[in-house]
Amino acid sequence: MSELSEAEKPAEATSAPVERPASAEKAVPVKKSAPARKAAAKAAAANAAVAETAPVAPAKPSKPKPKHKPESRTALVRRARRINRELAEVYPYAHPELDFENSFELIVATVLSAQTTDLRVNQTTPALFAKYPTPEDLAAANPEEVEEILRPTGFFRAKTKSVIGLSKALVENFGGEVPGRLEDLVKLPGVGRKTAFVVLGNAFGRPGITVDTHFQRLVRRWRWTEETDPDKIEAAVGALFPKSEWTMLSHHVIFHGRRICHARKPACGACPIAPLCPAFGEGETDPEKAKKLLKYEKGGFPGQRLKPPQSYLDAGGIPAPPLGVTG
Repeated sequence: MSELSEAEKPAEATSAPVERPASAEKAVPVKKSAPARKAAAKAAAANAAVAETAPVAPAKPSKPKPKHKPESRTALVRRARRINRELAEVYPYAHPELDFENSFELIVATVLSAQTTDLRVNQTTPALFAKYPTPEDLAAANPEEVEEILRPTGFFRAKTKSVIGLSKALVENFGGEVPGRLEDLVKLPGVGRKTAFVVLGNAFGRPGITVDTHFQRLVRRWRWTEETDPDKIEAAVGALFPKSEWTMLSHHVIFHGRRICHARKPACGACPIAPLCPAFGEGETDPEKAKKLLKYEKGGFPGQRLKPPQSYLDAGGIPAPPLGVTG
């Protein structure tokens, strides 16, 4: 076999390595010695400890947003008086919701109204005054018989003691007549400033503010005052109005508290003074749902009095039923 010429021989494979991109090469981990590993771990732990104990820069305190815009004294007086004018248009027939024929019946009924409703008192007093029509009669009454009559009003033993003691004081100190001065009225058993102003305003025509639970609740909702003590509420609210308006103001506020601005579920959506009320939204705001919460004549139900004034009846008010009668 003849030998191949140099030109015919195949080229020999070169032994030079082929270049690869650096990214394709696998990194070879470098093993750390045991002392180096310990030192690194120690440094990491120290850094973590510093991070935990390092004080955090406090965030800048944000200014609390006021719940309501500040109101000047002049603006408060104007708003308060406007609310009273609006309520006077809604309740032109506002009146004391205790049935009475004279000052004696009024003061006794007012004492009995503590811790119960005027309605329950009105349903109870006809029997009481039929049997004991004068202070002299009630002063000489058998306590057990009076207790039985007053039982429906609750706390009947304490109330019996109060009205008999009240009657005795009227007979002994005032000739059987109800006095027409505040300082004399508050000395009678069971009579405080609230009761005294009810009597003065409605039996003697002398202005007074009746700070009952309804009055207290509403004047705070309206932000007329932040006071909680009845005497301080009386002074604060009295300063917003002319003295001549005090008695009717009390009737307007109490009427509204009983009919619309209730303690638990105020009917905000049916409230005629909603635009003036800072507390709007605490109750039901949907008009249709709010109408279902209305009480007494606003909701088509009987009022508190068995013998209400004619103006109340003319306005569509319904008399309350006697005791034991439903409807």
